[in-house]
Amino acid sequence: MTDTAQNILKTLGYFDLFQYPLTREEIYLFNSAKVSNSEIENELEVLLSNNNVFRIGEFYSLHNNNLLAERRRNGNLLATEHLITARRVAKFLSKFPYVKAIAVSGSLSKNFATDKTDIDFFIITAANRLWIARTCMHLYKKITFLRGRQNWFCMNYYVDEDAMEIEEKNIFTAIEIATLLPMYGKGCLDEFMEKNKWKASFFPLKHFNNTASPLVSKGLLGKLIERIFSGRLGDWVDIKLMGVTNKRWLKKTENHQLNSRGGHLGMNINRHFSKPDPQNFQQTVIKAYQKKVEEILHHREISASFVL
Repeated sequence: MTDTAQNILKTLGYFDLFQYPLTREEIYLFNSAKVSNSEIENELEVLLSNNNVFRIGEFYSLHNNNLLAERRRNGNLLATEHLITARRVAKFLSKFPYVKAIAVSGSLSKNFATDKTDIDFFIITAANRLWIARTCMHLYKKITFLRGRQNWFCMNYYVDEDAMEIEEKNIFTAIEIATLLPMYGKGCLDEFMEKNKWKASFFPLKHFNNTASPLVSKGLLGKLIERIFSGRLGDWVDIKLMGVTNKRWLKKTENHQLNSRGGHLGMNINRHFSKPDPQNFQQTVIKAYQKKVEEILHHREISASFVL
């Protein structure tokens, strides 16, 4: 079996963790090597003929299960509706002080949603003002609970302009970066992608289509906050807010609190980023993916070395 065939199986294997069959174009874009569309198409035909891969309508999967295709179609349709809301929320969030860029992340960035899907946002802030920006946004989020719209405001990953290169360089973060849906802050998101060119070592064919708009002008309150906290006072307040948040999250982690999806709560925090603890969901996915690939290779009697 060729390297391209193995890469196709690995690509399908990753998305199979989320019960998500792929189109031929997606298999091409998420291939780990530079290959042509025709090569992907030819290898898919061989895999299909050997029942290593199954075609379900317009999708390809490791399983001959029509329900997977139906689930994806329904999820894609619902995602279209969710994205209308996401764009409206992103425009509102872009007005908050020190926000430099906003993109949609998570399942919605992959064009999939269910009735329980949250709208996840990836946010870049001004340097050394992440915690002021985050606190303002999360204080507002508390109000959204009164209207039952808290799932529209899942602002769970922040970096500032001094820490745009993502430390965890693996297939999980590479896919999350590659699938970000840009909303606001075009120039800043371009710089973010430049800082994370390492993504190409995983997906050399998946390019970032930055359709983000420039940031919306800050309102009077946003401008006032940025002016008040522009100097040493801002540095002190930002560090203080980081400490308060860190203490609160450490308590949640020690108490083994779970999120709405049943996962353990945990955050990695420093002056320049606030993100979910990679030891939780991220590492769980990577380990599951490694096991999946080993199963695929063993099942199809492929002798190959596997490196994350």
